[in-house]
Amino acid sequence: MKFKNLLASAAIASAIAFTGTVQAADLVIGVPNWPSVRVTAHVLKVVMEDNLGLEVELQNGTNPVVFEGMDAGSMQVHPEVWMPNQVNLNNTYVKEKGSVRMNPNGVAGDQAMCVTKGTAERTGIVNLSDLTDPDMAKNFDTDGDGMGEIWIGAAGWASTNIEKIRAKSYGYDQTMFLKEMDETLALAEVDNAVAQNSDIVFFCYTPHHMFALHDLVILKEPAHDEATWNVIQPTDDPEWLEKSEAPNAWSTAYLHIHYATELESTHPAAAALLSNVKLDTAIVSAMTYALVVEKQDPEAYAKKWVSENSALVDSWLQ
Repeated sequence: MKFKNLLASAAIASAIAFTGTVQAADLVIGVPNWPSVRVTAHVLKVVMEDNLGLEVELQNGTNPVVFEGMDAGSMQVHPEVWMPNQVNLNNTYVKEKGSVRMNPNGVAGDQAMCVTKGTAERTGIVNLSDLTDPDMAKNFDTDGDGMGEIWIGAAGWASTNIEKIRAKSYGYDQTMFLKEMDETLALAEVDNAVAQNSDIVFFCYTPHHMFALHDLVILKEPAHDEATWNVIQPTDDPEWLEKSEAPNAWSTAYLHIHYATELESTHPAAAALLSNVKLDTAIVSAMTYALVVEKQDPEAYAKKWVSENSALVDSWLQ
C-alpha cells in the first residue's frame, strides 16, 4: 500500500510539473515590520483578488529587500514607503533605474520623540535637547549605568538610522543609550511605564494607534531646516553617521505605495489600481488600531473594510 501511495504521489507530482496546475502568485506584496504597512498590504491583497481576479501573496521583507525584489521581479508591491526616509531607495529604483513606480497620493505622517504626559509632569522635560543634560537623562536610567535609555526604532527602519544621526547632532547620544528593538516590545514598555507611573521617552509617529491609547507629549524642537539636514544611509556610505547631520525636527513625511514598473505590461489593471489608491492619516490610523489594539485578524478585517468602503475602493478602480 505504501509503495502504491508513493507511485501515486510521484504521478501527481509529474502531472503538476507537466501541466503547470500549481502556479506561483500573480503578484507578491512585500511587507516590512510595522503595523500600518501590514494592514495596507492586506487591504491591497483583498482588493486585487476580489476585483482583478489575481492571486496575491504577502511576503515579509525589509525596505531594501522589497525594493530589490521589485527591481528583480520577485516582488511587485511595497504598500507604504516613507518619504523622505527612503529617499535613497526611491532615487535609485524610481528616478535612476525606472524599475519602480511611485503612487503620487501620499498619506501625511509625522515623526518625533515623545514622552507620556506623566513623564512630562514628573520630570519637567519640554524640549528634545533637554536630554543632553545628564541630570535630565538620569530620569530615564532604568539599569543604573548612569545613562538614560531612549527607543529610537526597530532595526532595519531608515528612521532608526536617522534618529542615530539626530542623537549625534543634538548631543544626547552622550547621555542616552539608543535602544533598537522590535516595535511590539517597545510599545509594551510604554504600556508598562504608563501603568507603573515611570518615566519613558521614545520614537513616535503618525499614522499610529499609540496616540489613541495614551496621552502623549511630543518633545519640542527647532523647525525643520532642509539646509542643515544632511542624511546619508549606511547603504550609501560606510561613514554615514560621521558625515551626516540632522539638528532639528523632521519634515512632514508622506507614505506612498510603490510598485514594479513591469506591472504596466504584465498586469496593467493592477498597475492602474496601485497608481490610484488614495488613503489618509485618519483611515490608516483606524485600520492599524483595529489590528493592533482590537487584535482583529488582518485578513478578515481587510475583507470587512473593503466591503464597508466600497465607494472609496471603486474610485481606485476607475
